[in-house]
Amino acid sequence: MKIDTGDTTWLLISTALVMLMTPGLALFYGGMVRKKNVLGTIMQSFIALGVVTIQWVLVGYSLAFGPDIGHVIGSLQWAGLNGVGLEPNPDYAATVPHQAFMIFQMMFAVITPALITGAFAERFKFSTYVVFILAWSTFVYAPLAHWVWGMGGWIHNLGALDFAGGLVVHVSSGVSALAAALIVGKRKGHGHDNMPPHNMTMTLLGASILWFGWFGFNGGSAVASGALATSAFVTTHIAAAAAALSWLFIEWAQRGKPTILGAASGCVAGLVAITPASGFVGPLPALAIGLAAGVLCYYGVNFKNKFGFDDSLDAVGVHGVGGAFGALATGLFASTAINAAGANGLFYGNASLLGIQAVSILAAGTYAFVMTFVILKVLSRTMGLRVKVEEEVEGLDLSQHGESGYIF
Repeated sequence: MKIDTGDTTWLLISTALVMLMTPGLALFYGGMVRKKNVLGTIMQSFIALGVVTIQWVLVGYSLAFGPDIGHVIGSLQWAGLNGVGLEPNPDYAATVPHQAFMIFQMMFAVITPALITGAFAERFKFSTYVVFILAWSTFVYAPLAHWVWGMGGWIHNLGALDFAGGLVVHVSSGVSALAAALIVGKRKGHGHDNMPPHNMTMTLLGASILWFGWFGFNGGSAVASGALATSAFVTTHIAAAAAALSWLFIEWAQRGKPTILGAASGCVAGLVAITPASGFVGPLPALAIGLAAGVLCYYGVNFKNKFGFDDSLDAVGVHGVGGAFGALATGLFASTAINAAGANGLFYGNASLLGIQAVSILAAGTYAFVMTFVILKVLSRTMGLRVKVEEEVEGLDLSQHGESGYIF
């Protein structure tokens, strides 16, 4: 096996792009909270870069991608990156160093638990949070990544298609966010105090960095520089643009004004929905997926008002709804004309793929929900999940970190 320098260059650039998405998410979420919680919120995303990186090196990568045990988990053969060297691994990436594939996948593992923080922003204890993402990465993310992407993983063997993480990243974080919102409970004053976003310019900057980074997220998942990476790059951008518009217009029609929060949320919803499909569909299906995602996620976000849970920053409505819809849409629009290694979807004569996608969404979602529930219940009994009431009133910036986001 020969290392291809073009493929390696693209994968390393993609890795850097995906790394930037976590600080981008920090800004996206940070602008949406109240001013007294901006640093606490940013810190939850940023610290994932530290915690999950170390976890990935020690055990995470081996559990997710290591030699298969019973179709459910990787063995610890690659713990500490033992045997993960600079030669290509033919199972995962035959033209790039194994470590390049490993660190690309690391950046996915970093951002996924950070997505969940949108559900419990402004009220979660930082010490508990660090333990939570360590446990979640090990017991939820690693097994799911192995099921879907690992050689021998049972969802992989089923023939489910998830190009860049609709199931592994978005369904898992979205349903975990729902479990977290239910267990952690509402913010003090939720429902009667006004809690507007404190800095929409920061949120738009964060959304723009996410959009930029997503080209590496989806395009890099081709693990090669060429036609497939180009196709994924193009479909990613089209879906984001379409969803930004569809969310904006439906909000405009219903509420009388188009908001920057709507446009930013819409673009992220489109990016989420195209993630599983990006390497299997062409430009027009991407446009359809984006338009539908903006509308579906708009309603998905408004669901929380009907059901009364406090998903502070819409992680459930955007990532849960968008990820599940994108995985189903892959079952509709996938075409072997785009990617011969994929499969045809319903609209190309293969109804069975839609069923496989539905089963995989159900399995991934149920597993992530139950495991997150268990992890949070254990942490609730041992460390406690929420800050004290007076600390919540004071704000997480001062009570958890002893700093203020703004000193004017």
